[in-house]
Parts: sequence; structure tokens; C-alpha cells
Amino acid sequence: MDLGPYILLASLEGAITAAVLALTAVGLSLVFGVMRVVNIAHGEFFMLGAVIAWWIAHMLGGHPAIGFGVALIAAPLIVGALAVAVDMTILKRLNYDPERTIVATIGVLYIIQQMTLMGYGPDARPVEPPFNTRLAIPWFEYGADGWAMIWPWGLGTTSYKLAVIGAAVVLLCGVWLLMSRTRFGLVMRATQADRDMAQAFGIPVERVYALVFGLGAALAALAGVLIVPIQQAHYLMGADPLLLSFIVVIIGGLGSLPGTVLAAVLIGLSDGIISVFFSPTLAKILATLLVGLVLVFRPQGLFGARSG
Repeated sequence: MDLGPYILLASLEGAITAAVLALTAVGLSLVFGVMRVVNIAHGEFFMLGAVIAWWIAHMLGGHPAIGFGVALIAAPLIVGALAVAVDMTILKRLNYDPERTIVATIGVLYIIQQMTLMGYGPDARPVEPPFNTRLAIPWFEYGADGWAMIWPWGLGTTSYKLAVIGAAVVLLCGVWLLMSRTRFGLVMRATQADRDMAQAFGIPVERVYALVFGLGAALAALAGVLIVPIQQAHYLMGADPLLLSFIVVIIGGLGSLPGTVLAAVLIGLSDGIISVFFSPTLAKILATLLVGLVLVFRPQGLFGARSG
């Protein structure tokens, strides 16, 4: 049998990675684009979403859809509220200075990580998906009798994985509508364009910053909830999403939502295909090499605005 079905399967796995990565990276891009804050703790908000999802599912019991549905709402709200508290108690006091906020968010990363270790433990724990129907992947081959559909044995995906892709698309469209069609989005864009001018026109900039930081963390937590039925919840699971999110944001352009989504699709699909046929390590190496090339030849990213 040719490689076609395997490439299709790898592309589907890459699409799942891209969907979750896009949500996480868009949250990071929003925070940097509006606040000019590089949030090193962003991966821990992703991890908290997954851990809270496991805790809610474990506490509620019953049908998996009940716990997962509650987690899908509660985890982003809890993590978003925590992020707002971090902004108001730490970042605001540092006046959002770029260098000091990097150090501060590194501290937040270790605090969240160690508190999760003490409360949750070192073990990786699974969350049962709300639905998980096995779906075969069809393929078309040309033979003596013309084109025919075949069902390669052992190749397939699940209904939940396809739902993750669909949910990410809906959520990303919601973020775009929020940014482009609502008053809050207008206020965010005004604050991003000129903080002092926005403040002169009566926009509560510090409140906008707190809400944006909370929104970015909530998107990361949503991504964590969506991925935890596929990957087990673990207190160290925030490292890879953080690294990949920075890669995506740098390639797409700092603060550019369309560039972030496009770069997430590029990195996610390439990671899925390369990981299946070669190794995950090679996928990370190539992604890092691509970042280097972008920084050399187009420092503002593929969609970023040229400074000055």
C-alpha cells in the first residue's frame, strides 16, 4: 500500500496539534500585542487548564461528558481570574516594564508549577473524552477497474479528535469577532496602538490590560482542557506549548492574529507529519531553524508590521 493513507493520518494528527497550538499562541499573541508583555508563564496556564479539567472530572464522576462540559466552562474562568490577579498584584506594580515582567513571569511559572506539584502530584493522569467513536479513514486508489475507495486496516481517528479541530476553529472565529466587531475589541486595539492617547480619552488602560491578560490565560486553559483527553494531565506539560507558542508568534508576527493562526497551522501540520515519519525531535529542530531564518530575513515575522 502506498504512503497516501499514512500521510493523511499524519496530517490529521498535525491538524489537532495546530488547532490546540493556535488557541494557545493566540492568547500569547494578544498579551504581547496589547500589553507588550512577554508572558513566560503562559504554558503553566495551559497546564492548569488540563489539571483543573482532571480535578473536575474526578470530583463529579458519572458520565464523562458531564465533567468535561463543566471543565470546559470552569477551567478558563478559574485560570483567567488567576491571571487577572497576577496582573493586578505583580505586573501592574512593575508598570509593565518589559525586562522586569519577563523575570516576574518566570517566577510565576515556578510558583504555579511547584504548587501544582504539591497539590496534584507528579503523576500523569488521563481524562476520559466525552465521546470517542472510532472512525476509519477512507482512501482512493486507482486500479484496473478505475478509482476505488479503500479502508486501510488499522488507520483511523476518533470523533473527539475531529471535534477538537472544530471547537478550535469556532473559538478562533469568536476571538476574531471579539477583536473586530465589539466595543471591547475596539478598546483593545486603541490601547495597543497608543496607550497614552487611549488613557487621555478616558479608556481605563490598566483594567484593559488585566482583562487581556486574563483572556490570554483563559484561551491557554481552554486549549489545555481540549487536549487533556488526548494527552494526560501532568504538572510539567506546559513546557512544549510555551516553546511552540513562541515559535508560532515569532514566525507569524508579534501581535498579529492572522499570522499567529497561519503559523500555528504550518508548525502543527509539519510537526504531525515529521513526527510520524521521522521523529518529534527533528520536528522541533526544523521549527527552531525556521524561527532563525525568519529572525534573520524578516525580523517582524511573516505578518508583523515593520517598526519605525
